[in-house]
Amino acid sequence: MPLATGDPESIGGYALLDRLGAGGMGVVYLGRAASGRQVAIKLVHEQYAQDEEFRTRFRQEVAAARRVSGAFTAPVVDADPEADRPWMATLYVPGHTLSEVVRRNGPLSGRELRTLGLGLVEALSDIHRAGVVHRDLKPANILMAADGPRVIDFGISRAVDSQTLTVTIGRVLGTPPFMSPEQLRSPRGVTGASDVFSLGSLLVYAARGSSPFESDSPYLSGYQVMYEHPTLEGVPEPLRPIAERCLAKEPEARPELDELHRMLRELSDFPAASPSAADSSATVDGHGAVDGHGAVDGHGPVDRLGMPHGPATSAVGPPPVSPAPAPAPTLAPEPPAPQRTASKRGARRRLVVTTTGVAVALTGLIVAAAVFAPDMTDSSGDASAPADAAHSQQPASLPKGWQPWRTDLRVGTEGPPLVYDEPGCAPEDGRALYCGGSGFTVARVDAATGRVQWRWGTRPQLARPIGVRDGIVYTYRASEEGGRSVVALDVVTRKQRWERSISGSADVHMFRGGVLTLSPDDRELVAYGPSGARLWQSPAPEGRFCEPTALNGAPYALCAPADSNGLAADGPYDLLAFDPSDGRQRHLTTLPRKTLSLGAVQGKPLFVIPQTGKEVYDSGYERPYKGLVRVDPRTGEVTRIPLKRPVLGKPTLLHGAVYFVRPNGTVTAVAADSGRELWQRVTETESLSEPVLSRRYGQLYFVNRFGRLLALDVDDGKEAWRTAALNDPGNSAEDTEPRVVLVKDAIVATAGDTAFSVRPDRPSVHPSVRPSS
Repeated sequence: MPLATGDPESIGGYALLDRLGAGGMGVVYLGRAASGRQVAIKLVHEQYAQDEEFRTRFRQEVAAARRVSGAFTAPVVDADPEADRPWMATLYVPGHTLSEVVRRNGPLSGRELRTLGLGLVEALSDIHRAGVVHRDLKPANILMAADGPRVIDFGISRAVDSQTLTVTIGRVLGTPPFMSPEQLRSPRGVTGASDVFSLGSLLVYAARGSSPFESDSPYLSGYQVMYEHPTLEGVPEPLRPIAERCLAKEPEARPELDELHRMLRELSDFPAASPSAADSSATVDGHGAVDGHGAVDGHGPVDRLGMPHGPATSAVGPPPVSPAPAPAPTLAPEPPAPQRTASKRGARRRLVVTTTGVAVALTGLIVAAAVFAPDMTDSSGDASAPADAAHSQQPASLPKGWQPWRTDLRVGTEGPPLVYDEPGCAPEDGRALYCGGSGFTVARVDAATGRVQWRWGTRPQLARPIGVRDGIVYTYRASEEGGRSVVALDVVTRKQRWERSISGSADVHMFRGGVLTLSPDDRELVAYGPSGARLWQSPAPEGRFCEPTALNGAPYALCAPADSNGLAADGPYDLLAFDPSDGRQRHLTTLPRKTLSLGAVQGKPLFVIPQTGKEVYDSGYERPYKGLVRVDPRTGEVTRIPLKRPVLGKPTLLHGAVYFVRPNGTVTAVAADSGRELWQRVTETESLSEPVLSRRYGQLYFVNRFGRLLALDVDDGKEAWRTAALNDPGNSAEDTEPRVVLVKDAIVATAGDTAFSVRPDRPSVHPSVRPSS
C-alpha cells in the first residue's frame, strides 16, 4: 500500500518505498538501501518509544534475531533500538505466510510438506546453534518464499544464556495450539525441544489444515496440549509417526533436529490430506481478500504455495496486521457451523463466559471469569449519567488498619496447576481476599496488610476461587483420576465443610440461595445450598451441552448442540431460566453463535452479539461485535440493540455501560441500554485487565501484566492517573492475566506472582514487600 501522509521518507538511511502493514506496536515499511537491496523495516509507534518496558523487549528482539543467520530465516540487516523511534530492518522476503497459503489453497501436498519440514528443521538448527529458542513457531510466522520457508518474528525468543526479563509489554507470548506442554507449564525454562514440539504442530497444520490441538477456547487448547493426544486424522501416513514423535509430551522423548532431518529426508513423495481435513470456511472475494481473515494481495494469479507468478507486491518480513472486517447490518442468528470433535476427558468447552476474552495469545489464555460483585454489573440507570457520587472528594474508605502492601503469592507445590480460568482474587466484605493463581494454591489474604493468613490445597490453581458468601469460600479441587469437584471452605479456619463432584467441562456459579453446576455426567444442572444439600436438579435438553451461569443473582444455563463426544459446539445457544426454588426450567430464546454473556441490566440478562461467528485463528485476530441483546426473564421478550459501528475488545458490563478493552490498550464505552458509543480512549498501555468501577471517585481502574495501574474518568475516558510498573512482579508476569478488584475503596491488583494494594487518592505511594505468611 502507498505511503501515508505523515510517513517518513527514510529511516536509518533507507528510502521508504511502500507500506507493508501496520499493527498495534508499529508500522512495517518496504525500504531500499543505496545499493538497491530491499528491506522490511519495523518502526515502533511513537507512544511506545517512551516506554522503557517496551524498549527492553525490543532490544531483546533485535539481539535474538541478530544472533540467527541462515538460509531459512529472515536475517536482521540493520537496527537502532536506541533511536527516538526504535526500528529494525530485516531482509525483504517475498511470500505469503503459511496460514495464508493453507487457508487459500488447502493442505500442502506430500512433496511440499517434505520441503516445508526440511526447511523448518534447518531454520531451527541455525536458531538453536546461535543459542536462541524461538518460542513462537506458528503458521503466521512462517513465510512461504519461492526457494523455501522462512522463519520470522523473534519477538518472544529468548537467548538461552541471557538474563531473564522481568517485564514485557504488548507482545504475544505464544499461541496455545502451537505451544509445547513445558512452555505452558514453565515458560521461562524451555529448551530447543519446545520448538520441536511446535514444529510437529506446524507439520500437522500444513498437512490437514488445522492444528492437532484445535479449539476456539485457548484454555481448552492449552489443556489439550498438556494432557491429551493430538488429533492427527488427515495427516498422510509417512508423516504421521514423525509428527507423533515431535508431539511427545516429554521433551526428552522428541527427536533431535539431526534425527528429524534424516527422517524427513528419507521420506518419498506422499499424498496430501483430503480437502475435508482443511478449514474450508474461508472464501476469497473478487479482490483477492480472504474473507474474515485479513487481506491477501490480489495483483495476479498465485501458485500452489500462494506465491504470485508476477512481481511480489504483498510480501513482508514481519507479516501485516489484518484489517477489521466490514460492518454487518443485521443481528440475525447465524446457522450452526460444522461441529468439531474433542476428547471429553477433562476438557472444558466454554459456551458463553462472563466478560469473555478475545483470541489473544497465551500465555494469552484469555478467558473470562465469574462476577463476584453482582451490584457492579447490574444497573437500573442510564449509563451516560455519572456514577453515584462520581466526583466525591471524600477520603478513601479503607479496611481497618490498611497500609500500602505487596505480597508474593508464589509457594512451592507439586504437580501440574489446575488450569480452569484466570488467576486473581475474590474479595470478602472489606476484610479479606481469597486468591488463586499459576504459582499459588488458594490463599486467604488480609486486605489491610497483605499477610497470607492461610493456604489450602496442594496444587496451584490457575483460577480465582468461585466466590465468597456467608462465611464460605467456594473453590475447585481436581482428583488424581481426572475428576473435578466443588469444595466449600470455612473462611476463618479453612476447614472443608463439604465437597461435591461436578462436570469436568463446566464452571460453578453462585446464585442467590446456592451454587449452580453441572453433574459429572454432564446430563443435569444441579444446585447445592450452603450446607452442601442438593436443592434441586434439572435435566439438560436432549442432545445439548449446557453451561451453567448466574445473571442478576438468578440461575440460568446456555445450551448448545453437543458433538459426538458430548461436548458443546459454539452455538447457537438456548437460554434456559431456572426457578431458584425447585429448578423448573423455561426456554427463553435462542442466541447466535459466539454470543457472549455480560451480566444483567435492570434485572434483564444482557449479551453481546458478534459481527460474525466464523472460526478465525489468525494470530492477533479480534472478533468485532455488532450489537447487544437484552432478554426479559419473565416473558422471554428479546430487545436487540444495534451498535453504530462494530466494536473490538473484551467486554465488561459495569453500572449500565459496556467497556470493550483491546489488547493494544484502546477502551471503548457503550451505553448498555441504547448501544450509543459514549467515548473511546487510546490509553497507550497494553495488556490491560478488565476494569473495575469506583463509584465514589467516578473512575475506572485497570492493571497491566507488569503492575502498572491506570485510572480513566468514567464520564469521558480521560486519563486521571497512572503508576509505574512494579519492580520485578515475578516470573509469570508475561504469562498470566492481570486482575484488579476493590476492597472498599482500596485497589487490589494481581500481576505475575504478586498481589498489591494502593489507595486511589494516593496511587503513587508504592507498596512495600511483605512476607507471604
